[in-house]
Amino acid sequence: MEKTIYKLTQFSHGAGCGCKISPKILDSILQTQLRKNNFPNLLVGNEERDDAAVFDLGDGTAIISTTDFFMPIVDDAETFGSIASANAISDIYAMGGTPLLAIAILGWPVNTIPAEVANAVIEGSRKTCMDAGIPLAGGHSIDSPEPIFGLAVTGRVDIQHLKKNGGAQMGASLYLTKPIGIGILSTAQKQNKLKPEHQHIGAEQMLRLNKIGYLFGKQNYISAMTDVTGFGLLGHLCEMCEASQASADIELDKIPFIDKNMLEEYLALGCIPGGTNRNWDSYGHKIALQNEQQKFLLADPQTSGGLLVAVNPGNEQAFEKLCLQEGMVILAFGKIIEQGEKRVYVS
Repeated sequence: MEKTIYKLTQFSHGAGCGCKISPKILDSILQTQLRKNNFPNLLVGNEERDDAAVFDLGDGTAIISTTDFFMPIVDDAETFGSIASANAISDIYAMGGTPLLAIAILGWPVNTIPAEVANAVIEGSRKTCMDAGIPLAGGHSIDSPEPIFGLAVTGRVDIQHLKKNGGAQMGASLYLTKPIGIGILSTAQKQNKLKPEHQHIGAEQMLRLNKIGYLFGKQNYISAMTDVTGFGLLGHLCEMCEASQASADIELDKIPFIDKNMLEEYLALGCIPGGTNRNWDSYGHKIALQNEQQKFLLADPQTSGGLLVAVNPGNEQAFEKLCLQEGMVILAFGKIIEQGEKRVYVS
């Protein structure tokens, strides 16, 4: 009897971090009329809109706590579990920390997709957690109409090495450790338009852990850091600029894309994630583009994306040398500038 193949992306309306609620709607959800409590040990909380919460333990170290989960971005169950895990663990690295343990979050349509497929998702997560050097120590599961998976991750950081998405120095150079374009490729896959020779590209990138973030945390010349996920490059750069009371000037030709020509071909075929337009609706008024088409590349929602790093002026050579030692060749694509009418200027 032929084994049934379950293409997970066909069982969900969204994909990866493209499922994220837009910044505009999120602002409405998070507003409160309650009196703000004072928690002096809470170094990073909801107000900062950072990658994770950070709680001071009083001994020079802090606990980092985060959670992230989404619907399938690839068809293969084990790969989905691995990518979702790499994406969640990235928040710890983006704060300059070290992950300690993870707890699984699983929603599964038990009457539609067999339990053994969910088992493959969990197995993929275990492999990524092992790669990060942490246990998948437990979790919680529910019967849901669409497959959902992710992690709650706890990490630790020396407070002196803590990196936030704010505090970027004026004139700092901007770097990105992974190229962008994942949302376009995943949408092409969901629409059955992704060419066979492109099938591996997105998964290989998303599976790569942002372990280098721990090393970045130790560098005093890095004044701000975050990871680029569902809000796209422009969204997360806007958050960095707002938290730093600054703007940014970025050069389109220097931004790392997976393959700009390939991405534009898929855009021409209509492979535009729903999250792109939701993102643009939330922050498009803060961006100065050369032309409107650029939003489809720069507001593209990423999943398990790279680290966006602000390197203080005069330290670019030291940073690039450090990256090269870790097997990464990356170049600056923009700078932090004085706050202007817009948050981000694309030249």
